[in-house]
Amino acid sequence: MITLYGHELSGNVYKVRLFLELLNVEYEFVKVDLMKGEHKKPPFLAINPFGQVPALVDGENTVLDAQAILVYLARTYGDENWLPTEAIALSSVIRWLSTTAGEVRQGPESARLYHLFKMKTINIDRAIEKSNLILKQLNDHLEGQDWLEFGRPTIADIAVFPYVALAPDGDISLDEYPNVLAWIERIKHLPNFIGMRSIEVPAAA
Repeated sequence: MITLYGHELSGNVYKVRLFLELLNVEYEFVKVDLMKGEHKKPPFLAINPFGQVPALVDGENTVLDAQAILVYLARTYGDENWLPTEAIALSSVIRWLSTTAGEVRQGPESARLYHLFKMKTINIDRAIEKSNLILKQLNDHLEGQDWLEFGRPTIADIAVFPYVALAPDGDISLDEYPNVLAWIERIKHLPNFIGMRSIEVPAAA
């Protein structure tokens, strides 16, 4: 049985839960209460010395970092559709994983942390600027296509999706990005889709 350690308000934890559901893989969810600082206490630090969620334990394998976990799950429980092995195709997916850890984190994710979790050390003006930049690039990239790559969902979509869909939590409007909004709805209609706070499951799903 897979054990996933995380917090229900974390977009990075959510993307792993979502992918596990899409793959129809059973798992146990163990809450790490970030508000009480449990991620910085010895029991959890024994699992992840960085003190960050998510962390995934699958038998003897411990995998850390949301993007790395997506890769692990795709390779272990998924197929070529989720993560291709051919060099150019693989690099195209990895590019979006890097974008998730870079521009998306600096933009929508940081704005959400500022507003929802009151992390006032964040430069909100810079987060807004970064958000507008990546959302425009994402909207342009999605012009005329349904998914980020190859005309089908991959872990690129699963990685980028949560904090983009959660952008309104950071007071970032998506109204000017119709291609992004349409892409969000397509992801919401994938089989076994699950939601989280601020991401509702469509009634017809």
